[in-house]
Amino acid sequence: MSNRRNFINFLGIAGLSLSCSLFLYKNRASQKKSNISNTSNNAFEFETLKVDLRGNKTERQRLKVSFIKEYLDSEIFIEMVSIPSGTFRMGSPKTEGKRLPNEGPQHQVTIALFFMSKYPITQAQWQIVASKFPQINIPLNPNISKFKGEYLPVESISWYEANEFCARISQKTAKNYRLPSEAEWEYACRANTTTPFYFGETITTNLANYNGNSNYGEISRGVWRRQTTQVGSFPGNAFGLYDLHGNVWEWCADDWHSNYNFAPSDGRIWKSESNSLYKVLRGGSWNIGARRCRSASRYALIPDSKDNFLGFRVVFSNY
Repeated sequence: MSNRRNFINFLGIAGLSLSCSLFLYKNRASQKKSNISNTSNNAFEFETLKVDLRGNKTERQRLKVSFIKEYLDSEIFIEMVSIPSGTFRMGSPKTEGKRLPNEGPQHQVTIALFFMSKYPITQAQWQIVASKFPQINIPLNPNISKFKGEYLPVESISWYEANEFCARISQKTAKNYRLPSEAEWEYACRANTTTPFYFGETITTNLANYNGNSNYGEISRGVWRRQTTQVGSFPGNAFGLYDLHGNVWEWCADDWHSNYNFAPSDGRIWKSESNSLYKVLRGGSWNIGARRCRSASRYALIPDSKDNFLGFRVVFSNY
């Protein structure tokens, strides 16, 4: 069965005018960098918001987080946000609306400090690495995405290709770039929240790019953009990360497990003893319904799956 048939039960429609500012990462000409492994420490301020069951804004907060610019060439870089260590409850409670059994049992996980890309990897970033960085295991197509745009997330990426991207950056920077573990991804998405979404009890097409023909909570349906949107177009979470709900499904490093029985409690990548044929995906996408964009929602595909709703983001850590 094709990947699209795997998703047929999730298809719907989403929409909204982009109201939040787009964060671009092309550096100014006066800030040229020549060494591929150069990094610079920075901090940025941003605003988060909370919504009620009807999608009405109830709270705004100004925050500041630190990040590192990992330069891929003289202009293009990846913003790697510092994610603080902490402990959280992974999975969804049985009382959460539209949850699935594979989201439990809830369990406590302790996460060490790591860095995660502020956005999903974009086409501008992908093209540099795919065309100019030495091949490690497999070739990469610089122009692989269906929806073309420098600041759109790269998509149509297999799990193997995402790992090749990480391997190439790791070789050049001497950092351990990789896909996030499933626990790291959920911890980073939640950003100390326990609600279905990091902005509250519901989701609207003012807050994320998803299938707005479905709804969650007490909101009305939205519209369908029918493609990806530029990264950073919607509100971020309290850790300073964007696009974790919708836009593209994001590959994680873990093998698929049908529940969290015997899951590790330290956030490490969870490999299967039975050589699982599937890898974990998180976050939902532009063509998926609201329920699938929740912080706890999980999905899986075979690792060579490639379609225009499959992307990724990267992390690095000292472990």
